[in-house]
Amino acid sequence: MNVLLILAGSLVLYYLAARWYGKGIGRLLKLDDSEPTPAVTKKDGRDYVPTKLHIVFAHHFATIAGAGPIIGPVVAVLYGFVPAWLWVLLGGIFFGAVHDFTSLFVSVKEGGKSLAEVTRKTIGGTGFVLFIGFAILMLILVTSAFLNATAIALTSRWPIEKLGLEEGQTVLRTVVNPATGGMEGIIGGIASTSVIIITCLSPLLGWLIYRRRMKTGLAYLFAAVVAVGSVVVGFRLPVTLEPHTWMVIISIYCFIAAGLPVWFILQPRDFTNVQILYGGMLILVVGIFASGLKGLEVTFPATNITEGVSRLGWIWPMLFITVACGAISGFHGLVSSGTTCKQIERQSYSRKVGYGAMLLESILALLVLLALAGGLQYVDYIRIVWPEPGMGNANPILAFALSVGYLLHNVSGLPMFIGSIIGILMVEGFVITSLDTAIRFIRYLIEELWQVMLPRVPKLLRSPWFNSGIAVFLMWLLAAGNTFTALWPIFGSANQLLAALTLITISMWLALRGLKSWFTIIPAVFMTATTVASLLLLLFTKYLPAGNVTLVIASLVLLALAVALVFIAIGKGLELIRVRRQPAPF
Repeated sequence: MNVLLILAGSLVLYYLAARWYGKGIGRLLKLDDSEPTPAVTKKDGRDYVPTKLHIVFAHHFATIAGAGPIIGPVVAVLYGFVPAWLWVLLGGIFFGAVHDFTSLFVSVKEGGKSLAEVTRKTIGGTGFVLFIGFAILMLILVTSAFLNATAIALTSRWPIEKLGLEEGQTVLRTVVNPATGGMEGIIGGIASTSVIIITCLSPLLGWLIYRRRMKTGLAYLFAAVVAVGSVVVGFRLPVTLEPHTWMVIISIYCFIAAGLPVWFILQPRDFTNVQILYGGMLILVVGIFASGLKGLEVTFPATNITEGVSRLGWIWPMLFITVACGAISGFHGLVSSGTTCKQIERQSYSRKVGYGAMLLESILALLVLLALAGGLQYVDYIRIVWPEPGMGNANPILAFALSVGYLLHNVSGLPMFIGSIIGILMVEGFVITSLDTAIRFIRYLIEELWQVMLPRVPKLLRSPWFNSGIAVFLMWLLAAGNTFTALWPIFGSANQLLAALTLITISMWLALRGLKSWFTIIPAVFMTATTVASLLLLLFTKYLPAGNVTLVIASLVLLALAVALVFIAIGKGLELIRVRRQPAPF
């Protein structure tokens, strides 16, 4: 099928979803802009900061659009293009966007409280502790998977002849592959330099925006100059380090960023990074559109169930957890209730940011699928993402970057290596943005857990630096001891299961207020069944046979926490039904 037809048809459905379904849910939730939000009533200049719509949208989108909507589709397309495409499209509209919108709205209505606090109010104290425990474990899996993928991607190399370069060229730094003796171009080093420069200049941008009141237009110009300039410097001075070294450096950065005010690094870094992501998505749209006019077809198998099952497991449930953030993500709910809800100026922004940003992320996942299936040769896809033992680590970020390079080269003649660098830049800054935000969330949750567990919390346990240190250490420990391919499936299962539990909490919250909740109950039931099945499948077919004690324990703990939460929620739901059926007193 022509890539342009797929893109056009999908965009029409996304537009209809935003125009009708999202607004319809907003009416059912009774959004009210006359009611002040916690960003206004609790303004403190650190966590609660009223923020303009376009800035909070950029922060939210850059945070949720990390590695998930790129890595997930790249891995899941092994089942075939059509299954992955349909789940990205329908899951994004009816599951993910609803989850993000409602979790953001409920947190705003509850005064900026986290989803764990909302769970305490709707399900009870036991549910609150279980939810915090589950969320912390899920976030550790998220960060460890992202840290592992980032470290591999920042060291990405590819044969220079496949990048359209000749031996002796001076545009791209090269190294000799000791296994093959061939010359390879250093792609990841350019992204490494860009990440470092953007991070170092973020505090300056934050100071200019929030302390010197820089005008919006100038802020965009400053961010664009920093983004472009960092890439130019990257060509001249690519940073090349070993994956383990990158893990340590990124862990140290996350520790520092998690303890500083949100305006100092998080917001300005997201604001700068999102310029690259917006630009990259626009380039992808134009490239796919132009390629479609030239007759570009999807070259990957439409369905490839047998091979997908042999490597990943049964298509249900594994496809639905492998796509991850491109369709629905529990991590997004933590973003919504962790930082975004504290920056929303009006209730109506919860729809524009929550529902809108998830639709945009789903579109990003669609663009990834089209670029991959139309730009990269299937044999190269298998070699990069599913290498044979001893042939290197799986590198789905490199597969996406190369597909962008081939796509843009075929349609415009742009040098292959430039398109590939655009692709890898789209990913790298946002993976680290997701990492530092997720570590901040773990810090919040650990602080909440201490308050519940201890009648008087010692000063040390109240320290943001101490709690950030715990989060970073656990992330690094799990990432250093497991490969990306081992971490991604359990991360996907935990991530989607958290989304299901969040939807259960939201459904209870709506029911307690007499509001309709069918639009959250349906995805909650489906995702609960799917993710529990995936954890059981991983446990008995992969982790136990391989003797991976760490992931066996993680799977069992996740299952126990999830089952306990579901039973508590069912009990509360039945109790609510009984109360409502009781006849009114005379």
